[in-house]
Amino acid sequence: MAIDENMHIVGWNSGAEGLLGYSPSEVIGSGCGEVLQGVHSSGEPLCSVECEGMSCFLRGETWSAQSCRLRHKNGEMVAAAISTLVIPADAKHRFDGDAVAVAFLHDSGLARRDPHVSTPLRIYTLGRFCLTVGGEGLAVDKWKRKKAVMLLKCLVARLGRPIHRERLIEYLWPDTNMRSGWERLKVVICFLRKQLRAGGLSEEAVETTDKSYLLRRDAVWVDTEAFEKLAFEGRELEKKGKITEALTHFENAKSLYRGDFMEGDPYEDWWAEERERLCEMYLEMMDSLARCYAEQGNLVDATQVCRTVLFREPCRESFLQNLIRYLARLGRYDLMEAQFEKWRHVLTKDFGMEPTPETLRLYQELLVNSKKTQPEASPTDLPF
Repeated sequence: MAIDENMHIVGWNSGAEGLLGYSPSEVIGSGCGEVLQGVHSSGEPLCSVECEGMSCFLRGETWSAQSCRLRHKNGEMVAAAISTLVIPADAKHRFDGDAVAVAFLHDSGLARRDPHVSTPLRIYTLGRFCLTVGGEGLAVDKWKRKKAVMLLKCLVARLGRPIHRERLIEYLWPDTNMRSGWERLKVVICFLRKQLRAGGLSEEAVETTDKSYLLRRDAVWVDTEAFEKLAFEGRELEKKGKITEALTHFENAKSLYRGDFMEGDPYEDWWAEERERLCEMYLEMMDSLARCYAEQGNLVDATQVCRTVLFREPCRESFLQNLIRYLARLGRYDLMEAQFEKWRHVLTKDFGMEPTPETLRLYQELLVNSKKTQPEASPTDLPF
């Protein structure tokens, strides 16, 4: 398949159709990630915002994923491999849409990594913690030294900022004296660096500064930074009235937020504050996303955003207010009543709370309006 600079598919041949089941007419113009829905064999996201392959293409470099899974049209995941070539500038006219790269989709195991390509370590912290380097997932859950994973998480939580070795020792081995802890820490640091190099990282990401360690910001890509950037730029675009562009940013930010920050370690104090901060940013972004959908008249997606938030955060009453407003605008007063009653039941049973007077007033107003808009029943409409 051929891909343009916006990661849209502009070329799709019979081989791709045979592997994934889509005809050219079904995929041309669609986003590459939307069609492939790829994941690494070890579970890490392959098709995500700020795709690593796209970054390589724009730098004029090739890219590959030796072992991954792509979604077939029938919903099944197909074992596959991907390799690419970058289209020279003088040959781009041969493809519609100014293609920048051609990707070859193979049966699993046929792609080969280009050893000369240097790509940053990609770290996913929103949801399941995972790593990729050069198009390959690193199975951190299989590392023999689990302390190395915890150390890396600490460095990620303080990205670009040095952490004194004494703090790391106190966290990793709270009952060990400093001398013994220092010897252990050196072993874990060495193991971590070795694992990253073995995984394909060509430069040192963990840097030593005096008696501290830091994770170099320029040597890694972290999903939290990409998420924050998209959310901020989306808000700025919304303020300028560029709703379509803002929506794209918000939708991409939403796709990155696969779960809470370091959700696999919910009780760790090291990143509790960061988890709360990012969660609040996510909820603010979802509010903006729903508002942009509504401004474009897409009330169905606006209601779905509100439902998504209320499912995880029932106490966020502003989302319930917006939800019943959107359902009323759709004329779905039956769903509005059902949604409100269901939400009130959860609020009372699980949290011992009642709706605020503001929400109750809004609900009553919408109910009154629903009766005004519904036509009176004629004799033939009556059930008797």
